[in-house]
Amino acid sequence: MRNDDRPQTTDDRQKAVSNNSDTSVVSGRWSVVKLLAHVFSYLFHPLFIPLYVICFLVAFHPSYFSGFGMYEKNKLVFIVVLNTVFFPAFSVVLMRALGFIKSIFLRTPQDRIGPYLSSMIFYFWTAWVFFKTSPQLPLILPVFMTGVFLTTVVGLLSNIYFKISMHAMGMGGLLGIFLLVMKSNTMLMTWPLCLAFLIAGIVCTSRLLVSDHTAREIYLGLAAGILCQFIAALAIL
Repeated sequence: MRNDDRPQTTDDRQKAVSNNSDTSVVSGRWSVVKLLAHVFSYLFHPLFIPLYVICFLVAFHPSYFSGFGMYEKNKLVFIVVLNTVFFPAFSVVLMRALGFIKSIFLRTPQDRIGPYLSSMIFYFWTAWVFFKTSPQLPLILPVFMTGVFLTTVVGLLSNIYFKISMHAMGMGGLLGIFLLVMKSNTMLMTWPLCLAFLIAGIVCTSRLLVSDHTAREIYLGLAAGILCQFIAALAIL
């Protein structure tokens, strides 16, 4: 009898079962990692970053909104939701319905042109509204929204050559504005900045796992988001 045709022993069967079990465990763990990566990608979508930042400042900064009542704070948050979340998202859905883009997930550079342009309009308008009410609102708000607008411009121009990561640009904006608040010495930013770095690391890693972005596109997006916040601060503050 040939070696290949010999009956399978108990040890052989146990090894085969063990190998299949190990493969399924690894596959299961990888599926969980990818699921978490998708969750973080949706939870920290670039559309939500301006809302998160301004809600944080309204809720936790000790002096920026000290003279504001609950009605004024809620009104400010509502303006941010309307201009930076609802209208940009509605524009993307409308473009998809009209056939201007192929997917609301904006997987191709061509699909990103229209959403970039519409977001630029809404971000510029929000920054302008904040500028017009700057005697009442802290100057950090128009600085932040101007930085977000500049980041969108960089994203649109970069889109001509490569598909820069929108998520990374959003995380860069988050880190940039937190660094500016820290530099102003108006609030202890130890734990918020540490949390921001942790979230940025998780989100950027998630995009490497579940998207077709390269590491270069992630790093450039992160750098662009931080740099645009610094440029806005230099120009306005």
